[in-house]
Amino acid sequence: MDRFKQAYDQYQNQTNVDEINEENETNSNPNQEKIIAVRKNDDGDLIGFQTESGRELDYLEALTEAKAGKLAHVDVFHKYGRDILRSEPDGIKENNLNSLPEF
Repeated sequence: MDRFKQAYDQYQNQTNVDEINEENETNSNPNQEKIIAVRKNDDGDLIGFQTESGRELDYLEALTEAKAGKLAHVDVFHKYGRDILRSEPDGIKENNLNSLPEF
């Protein structure tokens, strides 16, 4: 099992995750990186993310960085008993995480 699938499985098993601060800062911060590619499992779930600098993040790493305001144009919200990473809603389908190319 690769590290992306392993981290995603660990993420799915979380049930008691603290609520995030609703004011998660994703404004124009020069220290933020954009996600440019994703990795999916056999079910089509997002399990890994590649940033514009070439870093590869598993789901838990991406959640941590998004909560810390280090990733641009993504939001974290709490649903199904855990935090979920998603694209900022901007009406542009092409930049949604699910629409990005795979790595």
